[in-house]
Amino acid sequence: MYAIVEILGQQFKVEAGKKVFAHRISEAEQGSNLEFERVLLLDNEGVVSVGAPVVAGAKVIAEVVSHVRGDKVLVFHKKRRKGYRKLNGHRQDFTELLIKEIIA
Repeated sequence: MYAIVEILGQQFKVEAGKKVFAHRISEAEQGSNLEFERVLLLDNEGVVSVGAPVVAGAKVIAEVVSHVRGDKVLVFHKKRRKGYRKLNGHRQDFTELLIKEIIA
């Protein structure tokens, strides 16, 4: 059984027992449970339910494992023959979620 769920504007394919890295959920504390009710698609052993826009009565329960930072991404801009070079770095904050169950 899997579901397509929307978390903070992004869509994730989730299954029970799997981990997901979503953008940082600031109000969530480590060890707390979260419920996501924006389930867009639900597959229950081959029986597919597609929402319009969400599947009624379906929700995903997840536990916050930790708050982590991603790898550094370097953004380099250069204009040739002009002496223009610019280097920026960015590290994204993530929340690690453990999917406990999918309720259909």
